[in-house]
Amino acid sequence: MDGLLFLTGSCAYPTLEMVWRGRTHYSMAIAGGVCLTLIGRVCCGKLRHRSLAVRCLAGSGIITGVELLTGLVVNEWLGFGVWDYSGVPLNILGQVCLPYSLLWCALTLPAMALCDLFRRLETAL
Repeated sequence: MDGLLFLTGSCAYPTLEMVWRGRTHYSMAIAGGVCLTLIGRVCCGKLRHRSLAVRCLAGSGIITGVELLTGLVVNEWLGFGVWDYSGVPLNILGQVCLPYSLLWCALTLPAMALCDLFRRLETAL
């Protein structure tokens, strides 16, 4: 199931970014695949019996962490300058910021729904 989650995330994340910003970068496909795979393992796996709020916060932490690591590599180390949140309040090194981390809480809901759908399909097969 991890492979399906990775492929889905690697398509969904850049698509969302295209809709939101009008552009994306191939690194977002990798980040999206990692995010959805981790959400599947953590939010729909290890934390599946915890409250929805806890799972959404965990998902936000996962996405924010992956975005921070990706930004440090892609923007800082490689110098691609794909995004810069330095003008957004409560940012960390211009790579992540609180407003988007809050948005990731909401994005975790459909991500968990996809994980649950894939798990049900896997069980049915």
